[in-house]
Amino acid sequence: MKKNILLVFLTLFVLSATSQDFFHGEFNHRKKYVILTNPTVRNIQTVRYLVNADLLDVQKGKTRFVGVYYEGQNYDFSQTKEYIEKNNLKKFYLHEVKGNLKEDDLFETNSCTAELNTIFENSVAVFFFGGPDIPPGVYGEENTRSVVTDPGRHYFETTFLFHLLGGFNNENYEPLLNQKPGYLVTGFCLGMQTMNVATGGTLIQDIPAEIFGADNPEAALKIGRANLHRNYWQEMVEDTLLMGINLHTIKFTENPFFGDFVKVPKRWEPRVYSSHHQAAEKLGKGLEITAMSPDGKIVEGLAHSTFSNVFAVQFHPEVPGLYEDLYVRKFHPEDEPMSYNDIIGKQSVKFHERYWGHISEIIRKAKNRTKK
Repeated sequence: MKKNILLVFLTLFVLSATSQDFFHGEFNHRKKYVILTNPTVRNIQTVRYLVNADLLDVQKGKTRFVGVYYEGQNYDFSQTKEYIEKNNLKKFYLHEVKGNLKEDDLFETNSCTAELNTIFENSVAVFFFGGPDIPPGVYGEENTRSVVTDPGRHYFETTFLFHLLGGFNNENYEPLLNQKPGYLVTGFCLGMQTMNVATGGTLIQDIPAEIFGADNPEAALKIGRANLHRNYWQEMVEDTLLMGINLHTIKFTENPFFGDFVKVPKRWEPRVYSSHHQAAEKLGKGLEITAMSPDGKIVEGLAHSTFSNVFAVQFHPEVPGLYEDLYVRKFHPEDEPMSYNDIIGKQSVKFHERYWGHISEIIRKAKNRTKK
């Protein structure tokens, strides 16, 4: 009899650990839960790398990761569930949010509000990852140069960030972070763009065309390598070693974020992994610029003026190739192939390590404050 009870208990435990309804089941309230939006297999692999490399140093015994996604997204998250089970990832879980989001109800109480409140109450941080273009209608513009492939994902991540931070689109809405100001909200590339849009900002829909008047790859290359945010050579010549990205420098603004919190000298101009064609234009409510592109035309970092643990970057500090010699690539057809790690150099690697160090410290110091 005892064996049967134990078997049932173990079965239920395994099912709850790998279910896609994590926060509605029984879970350990003493652990810290970090939310990963758009938990594709690739994003889970990236977080695993960061943790195993001690870049994301978040007390492995206490911290767990919950991949949260919206039922209306295009990605098949059963692949992620299978990946977690196959690799016996005991610290990764999934939670599907159900609802009927529409473009005109993202900045108010909607069908996902209750779920977002539950997720927030039971977690200490959330990451927003890179991805495709946001539907311009979300920020009140017509689609002139955007390529939209997964509107459901953008509706969900936009409303999630709006619930967390509030914004110009509904200034009477009380942001969730008023309840827990130390909560970490951060994003990379699309994640920063979504943060800006969610708080009432807008986007440049295509940097080469709108900023430089370059309407084709050949014209874009004339902008100059230092000011390109992706590699257009791959559209001009056939070469399997050409990288699709650019590794350009950034400049810090007078905002104290990088100096006081990340603790890097203001004179540093680190080289970063850049892969985008859109950028923040009008800033959302409470957001301040922390870094710019070399030409001063593109926002490379944002931080919140009220919530000190809310910040994002336009580049990709999460890419494993920045920290190890994983493979070699080149930007120009005549360049010597090199690893990303060698191209950016030791000082830029140190910058990225300190950036993750700041994120890690916030999570380590976070208090659970979960409902029991």
